[in-house]
Amino acid sequence: MSVAFSPPFPNPGCMSTTGYPPVTEQLAEPETTREEGRRKMDWALQHMPILESLREDFLAEKPLEGERVAMAMHVEAKTANLVELLADGGAEVTLTGCNPLSTHDDVSAALDAHEKITSYAVRGVDDEEYYEAIEATIGHDPTITVDDGGDLVFAIHEDYPELIDTIVGGCEETTTGVHRLRSMAEDGALEYPVFAVNDTPMKRLFDNVHGTGESSLATIAMTTNLSFAGKDIVVAGFGYCGKGVAKKASGQNANVIVAEVDSRKALEAHMEGYDVMPMSEAAEVGDVFITTTGNRDVIVEEHFRKMQDGVLLANAGHFDVEIDLVALEELAADHYEARDGVEAYEMPDGRRLNVLAEGRLVNLAAPLALGHPVEVMDQSFGVQAACVRELAENGDGYEPGVHEVPDDLDREIAEIKLEAEGVEFDTLSAEQEEYLSSWQHGT
Repeated sequence: MSVAFSPPFPNPGCMSTTGYPPVTEQLAEPETTREEGRRKMDWALQHMPILESLREDFLAEKPLEGERVAMAMHVEAKTANLVELLADGGAEVTLTGCNPLSTHDDVSAALDAHEKITSYAVRGVDDEEYYEAIEATIGHDPTITVDDGGDLVFAIHEDYPELIDTIVGGCEETTTGVHRLRSMAEDGALEYPVFAVNDTPMKRLFDNVHGTGESSLATIAMTTNLSFAGKDIVVAGFGYCGKGVAKKASGQNANVIVAEVDSRKALEAHMEGYDVMPMSEAAEVGDVFITTTGNRDVIVEEHFRKMQDGVLLANAGHFDVEIDLVALEELAADHYEARDGVEAYEMPDGRRLNVLAEGRLVNLAAPLALGHPVEVMDQSFGVQAACVRELAENGDGYEPGVHEVPDDLDREIAEIKLEAEGVEFDTLSAEQEEYLSSWQHGT
């Protein structure tokens, strides 16, 4: 079944991948660049004990032998270690970026040098090149997909439905992608099983909260050289990512304001001690605005008209649709690069509204961005690797649709991490397990 979808960029349709070059054929000095990427990967791997532990098993058991894994991810050092782990497990891997500004060319080149990996990811591609790279990745006839945002899965269903019969399943990394896939499944249009990696506790509680919170604020601070202390920080959305941003901003002595559309989340933010108000009111007082919703049109024209001179606008959700940049540009009398990674939009009355990283995912797309902390991504990518292994070994047991990550896989990754950290924890006795599983014990 072919399904229509709405990608973050205009989809140019099914394109031939003939002749589309991997990254090393597009770079001026691929060998030097490759060495720089390898150095980044080696540094990250020192702090990724989960992937190191899994690597031992993957090298010995080759659980992915014969599989062809296609990936659309943020191609940087931490992701690269996941990619190499899958190759070490026996898979042929092809990958491209899931955001035009989150690829590190040196890391992409280092991956492309691996005999079992082909990388088409290049930073700064335009809309057409972005989709050409996705098509080239799909052109290797994958049996498993690993996606961040859903574009790879949607492109397969739209342009390559003939591949679906040979794809055993996929994994989706992020909130936005899971939302899109669930909508697709509800419409009966998702034709192979996909694990919602984003929804598992090891992803939500650590990657979304600590990873997004720390990396977003660190990137904003490095990009602007400004402090958060004493400022009014408006966080749009109080899901796991929003909770992380709010918590970390509060820890840096900011006054946190939360804008929410869900009554229970708004109440939760209120009970956490944050100010809660509609965006229309927050727009008048905020100094820094950070969107974390995964939705579109979170900050729009009516809000721009109320904002103070010098505000910072950053997106920590996913696609560049949370801040209405079209409306902002139409309102502005002028816009210019105020600082590397900061575009100033000057209003007719002289107010300047500053957009970071072109409204894209700030912790990955800004010039100084490094993404989530290494230790956090070690956990998330450990879950990804375990899910790919599960698909290779037991994929036939899953029906088409979105699936929760099996709890034993999630706990496996937590236990590996605790062991690496030297942390011991209790276990239930047989009597305790029996008590919890029985309905016969009364008061």
